[in-house]
Amino acid sequence: MDFYLDKPLQLDLPVQSQRLKEADLGRSISNYLELIIFTRKGEHRFNADFGCAIWDLDFELIVSESLWEEKFRKSLLDSITRYEWRIQQVTVQVNISEVETFFPKRNVAEIKKKVMIYVEGKMVETGERYAFSTSLFLSPLSK
Repeated sequence: MDFYLDKPLQLDLPVQSQRLKEADLGRSISNYLELIIFTRKGEHRFNADFGCAIWDLDFELIVSESLWEEKFRKSLLDSITRYEWRIQQVTVQVNISEVETFFPKRNVAEIKKKVMIYVEGKMVETGERYAFSTSLFLSPLSK
């Protein structure tokens, strides 16, 4: 059985003679998927290909949401199949929508693009089904 650490890493614990917080296999995979999603390609010092294209796509003018979703989905699927070897038969789904928030004190409405990310697969070690979902917001627009 492998040993996985949970995040955030609390590096003061070993100094206090305490163990770092552990994570199970599913939680460890989820942590790593978040790292892939939130890392910009070229940001990792030792591997410029690590990460995904969300940071490049964030500032791209979205002419077609379906094309944008597919471009991001392919980038994410490529990174997951390349760097997260603990899951196989991976499928990725990306859905973009608009979310409007109104701030009455300022009389301002903010429109943001919300991206929902769904990842499914099978854990290699146990054969169990694995599912992950998260969401993030792209640059806000105001009106």
